[in-house]
Amino acid sequence: MKSSGKAYYMISIVAQKYSIHPQTLRLYEREGLLKPSRTDGNTRLYSEEDLEQLETILSLTRDLGVNLAGVEIILNMRRKIERMQGEVNEFMEYVKGELTRGVGDWEQRLSTALVKSSPTDLVRTTTSASATAESDRSDAGR
Repeated sequence: MKSSGKAYYMISIVAQKYSIHPQTLRLYEREGLLKPSRTDGNTRLYSEEDLEQLETILSLTRDLGVNLAGVEIILNMRRKIERMQGEVNEFMEYVKGELTRGVGDWEQRLSTALVKSSPTDLVRTTTSASATAESDRSDAGR
């Protein structure tokens, strides 16, 4: 185990803090719900992240009555959702970058155009021109 300045707790401290038996913590580890690190002497050490995970497990089992199989499913789904959220955030950053680049391309094209106008001028001109043409057609039919 590497010392990174993080706090780690022994199994007896964690069991006492959360009012659970150390065997319960060992069970959670056997079930793959917790993965404490180990010392060279094979002593379990729980990090802050492990304690957060334990709090989630205890909340699901104590407060909501979820069994350990359900806890495993919920924790796996949470991990997948977090991973997917990261992918969505990454995609949104890519889209923002592409949009920013696209706006820059349009600004460059407009600045080198033969007729200087903004995109809103083009929309207004097109809209008013089609309205005038529509008006002319209805007048001609009378």
